[in-house]
Amino acid sequence: MAAPAKCFLVTGSPGVGKTTLIARVLENIRTSNPNLKIQGFFTREIRQDGERVGFEVVTLDGRTAPLASINNSSVESIRWPTVGRYRVDVASFESLALPELQVKEDTDLFVIDEVGKMELFSPLFFPTVLRVLESNKPFLATIPVPKYGRDIPAVARLKNHPGAKVFTLTTSNRDDMKNQIYSQLTHNLV
Repeated sequence: MAAPAKCFLVTGSPGVGKTTLIARVLENIRTSNPNLKIQGFFTREIRQDGERVGFEVVTLDGRTAPLASINNSSVESIRWPTVGRYRVDVASFESLALPELQVKEDTDLFVIDEVGKMELFSPLFFPTVLRVLESNKPFLATIPVPKYGRDIPAVARLKNHPGAKVFTLTTSNRDDMKNQIYSQLTHNLV
């Protein structure tokens, strides 16, 4: 019999609602299990006049830090890695997100939104994600869809982990996926 999944990965096309789904599952878990210790972060769009101009990292207790922007023109940002037209502020990301992923004995669940190209520019991020995975604590994460049929190597490694279960989100299965993930995840939390 296969070991129960501990690594719940949500994938789907950009804009399909991966972050919203994770937030709703988390909300349900917090309502039904208010004493759980949950750590992690979300990635949220920054919009200006209806246009997406960047992304920020948001901890589960509401603290924020810049992740990427099209508007950053500081001297040091010239050397920052880019994804499309966004400059990725690796130092800002690491300062807020990495402490949220430190494995502690009393942590019940980790939430990581997302294990994607921007976040993976941090050389410390994926080793930290692997420590979470190896801790055997349940975690819920979003991952990008493969581009040109190929996964980012770090994402492929997560998907191929024996304790991983991948959920592919579409506009037509969102409610069902939320219930499925919630049910399987809470089964792992008891």
